[in-house]
Amino acid sequence: MVYIVTMREVDLRRIDLNLLVALEALLDEKNVTRAASRLGMSQPAASRALGRLRALFSDALLADGPGGYVLSARAEEVRPVLRSILAGVREMVEANTFDPATATGRIRLLMPDLQAAVLAPHLLARLGREAPSLDLDIVAPGTDAVEALEQGIADAMVALVDEAPAGIRRRGLYDEKLVTLMRAEHPALARKLTLERFLELEHIVVSVTGVGPAPVDEVLARIGRTRRVKLRVQNFFAAVEIAARSDLIMTLPSSLARAAANMKRFVSLPPPLDLGSFTMSLVWHARQQDAPRHIWLRRAIVAAAADMSSALDVGN
Repeated sequence: MVYIVTMREVDLRRIDLNLLVALEALLDEKNVTRAASRLGMSQPAASRALGRLRALFSDALLADGPGGYVLSARAEEVRPVLRSILAGVREMVEANTFDPATATGRIRLLMPDLQAAVLAPHLLARLGREAPSLDLDIVAPGTDAVEALEQGIADAMVALVDEAPAGIRRRGLYDEKLVTLMRAEHPALARKLTLERFLELEHIVVSVTGVGPAPVDEVLARIGRTRRVKLRVQNFFAAVEIAARSDLIMTLPSSLARAAANMKRFVSLPPPLDLGSFTMSLVWHARQQDAPRHIWLRRAIVAAAADMSSALDVGN
């Protein structure tokens, strides 16, 4: 039995797929000239293909009959199987296309709560226009984010990524800077927000992991200063509601601060120290680079980021 399987594998390896395409045309047309025209080849080339097919199948395939060729018994037997095989090959190749208008399923993105709050509405709006039957899952990235991309658990990630590890691609989405946010009736608004005043106030830090210093604290440490982080929470909306009802202040990305300031409950101020700027990136695994579905997804996320930036500029 092993010997038979091995022989079949060898035979399969020497089969030219184009021969099967030629066989389909020859069996359909029952005429070498018409088959050649259909295949876009010369009549002698089609005759040679028929000769090779006869040798491969050890059968005439097309036998002489009244008024032309007729299918041999073997050809009649092969024909439905051939159609099925070629249809499967065509489907496999054509599956490499992607039509967002008819696509279904779910997209899974890794994205911190801070960025999801401002980017997701624009991405959902774009999905609604371009891919109405696609659904979206947004999950905060954890320590295993790269592994999730490698294993296909997540389609892509939006995050602050300075250097991408091997096998990971990234592109910049939009630039951010940090601003300080406090409630509109905060007593600190009566005076200029100096560094000393900034350090006297109590702060909220939004941290997905709940550990490690925030960017503000890293900058302060470099100049030998510290602030009091009264509260550390994992999501932006909890921080907003707490800040709206207390004298705690937040320093957070400008896009979020502007969105919160539009709630009319907050005032956004430049922090009294240079915190620089940073770029949010779109990150994905290299094996998705040329997949049509993923190409469309990346374009949609980039376009959503542009929509977000335009909306924030208009709101200024």
